[in-house]
Amino acid sequence: MSELTIGVVGAGTMGQGIAQVAITSGFQVVLCDVAEASLERGQAAIDKRLAKLVDKEKLDDPGRQAALARLTSTTQLDGLAGCQVIIEAAPEDPELKERLFRDLDALAPHAILASNTSSLSLTRLAAVCERPERVVGMHFFNPVPVLELVEVIRAEQTSDATVEAVQDLAERLGKTAVLIADAPGFAVNRLLVPMINEAAFLLQEGVASADDIDASMKLGAAHPMGPLQLADLIGLDVCLAIMEVLQQGFGDPKYRPCPLLRRMVAAGYLGRKSGRGFHVYD
Repeated sequence: MSELTIGVVGAGTMGQGIAQVAITSGFQVVLCDVAEASLERGQAAIDKRLAKLVDKEKLDDPGRQAALARLTSTTQLDGLAGCQVIIEAAPEDPELKERLFRDLDALAPHAILASNTSSLSLTRLAAVCERPERVVGMHFFNPVPVLELVEVIRAEQTSDATVEAVQDLAERLGKTAVLIADAPGFAVNRLLVPMINEAAFLLQEGVASADDIDASMKLGAAHPMGPLQLADLIGLDVCLAIMEVLQQGFGDPKYRPCPLLRRMVAAGYLGRKSGRGFHVYD
């Protein structure tokens, strides 16, 4: 299994994190993104984070250099043809993901195709593939190098062998895998994002300030980060997309996205990545 080559599609925050964890766990990784600039930023971010680990004496410099040597990049999906596992970490766009899975299924017929989707149906993604039994969800959490959980989502078509393989892979990546059925939002986001949405309603209604809402949950519920701070870290656009999936999937008005959340996303106030969300960042 240590000889496994892992493909990662998408060099954004999640793709970078997955690639970093894989190379530091001894796996060869091919990072793929349509934009060369995104790949350069992704590789630079990984290098910077590994350098920080060296500074903190959690990794030695030869280990850092060896890990970086295991990372290659490509702007072409064809570059993933030799991978045994391909983890898709593209934006939460159903049509984009379906197109990617259709192409990857044809390109790498023997590979396990995993999606890092935070809420979309794995059964729907598997349905566009000729080998749907090899499609599965591997939902990592941000920041990937820090958070231990991986939700392994089983589509209706996923085989036992595929589930066992990705559970083993998650363990080899230093993660704890929990097996989740293919339901909207899975487990964590079905619980977490409605809480964030309700915090946005509190702010919209003037019940409390953003700072006080966050302080209340940190001090009163022992959360390490307030819900609005967490929304900014996740990305308000991602939170909105998950709420829309929950609302559509369950048809329940309790999942109605907060209008304030919608307006902020429309304004481009997406959180840390844009410099402004419920809070303002340098």
